[in-house]
Amino acid sequence: MMKTFVGPVENENSLTYLRPETCQGIYVNFLNVVNSTRMKVPFGIAQIGKAFRNEITPGNYIFRLREFEQMEMQWFSESSKADDWFNYWKEERLKWYLDLGIKKENLRLVEIPKKERAHYAKRQVDIEYHFPFGWKEIEGVHNRGDYDLSNHSKHSIEDLKYFDEATGKKYIPHIIETSVGVERILLAFLCDAYTEVKGGRTKTTKAVKEVESVLKLDKRLAPIKAAVLPLVRNKPELVKKAKEVYQLLKPHFNCQYDELGSIGRRYRRQDEIGTLLCLTVDFETLENNDLTLRDRDTMKQERVKIEELIEIIKKKGNV
Repeated sequence: MMKTFVGPVENENSLTYLRPETCQGIYVNFLNVVNSTRMKVPFGIAQIGKAFRNEITPGNYIFRLREFEQMEMQWFSESSKADDWFNYWKEERLKWYLDLGIKKENLRLVEIPKKERAHYAKRQVDIEYHFPFGWKEIEGVHNRGDYDLSNHSKHSIEDLKYFDEATGKKYIPHIIETSVGVERILLAFLCDAYTEVKGGRTKTTKAVKEVESVLKLDKRLAPIKAAVLPLVRNKPELVKKAKEVYQLLKPHFNCQYDELGSIGRRYRRQDEIGTLLCLTVDFETLENNDLTLRDRDTMKQERVKIEELIEIIKKKGNV
């Protein structure tokens, strides 16, 4: 636990014991994991949990917080292979962001010089994202050497050496750590997905439409996969059918039902929250049992059968 003063005034009233990082629990349980799961080095242990920092001036929305969610992985390796694993996980973590839609030009790797590294780090690379407020760290990749297990072993008088059955040797594994603040990467994904679409001119007044916002989150990250919309709300038969479609999809996906306002405004509301697909129930639906499916990113519309909807959404939403 970390003994710290929370806030700008250091006195007994602000003295608090908080967890500064989540990784120490992994080190304490290292032998338990090895003995109970019979894992062989190299292997990793990942977890997520609360962590705390004594930030005097939190800021930039959810970028800098006193209490945040930390997710990380501790990768245990032979000392001779630690550098190779460090390079491997550095590249793999960068690929993870790119694969989930972060633009390449908004990411960079920054090698931290020795005098600026954490005291336990033999090597440290930060993955930085270009926020509207500048380049900032969103993840750290560290070669922690054998610092942690050696110190836990020393102070607990518990032998934390790993026994390699293949060589008959016992050694303290070196650790490659990847550590992420969940709120920070959430903010990065939101910033990167936010897109403004310039409006055209209306057919009647020739006035320029206002700029429209679209949250182009990766399909796997979009919280709402589909929205069901009756074409108009004053036709009970359309509303009834739309609610039937909504009930059909609800057990399978996180979806919404919306009948308020014009169909165009409802499309835009869903675009703003990153909904992948809008499903419009119209008068043809009542005759043919199909509806209009509109894609968030392409704006393309197509008619699909209601009985095929679940499979179509699974495919398009990468569910």
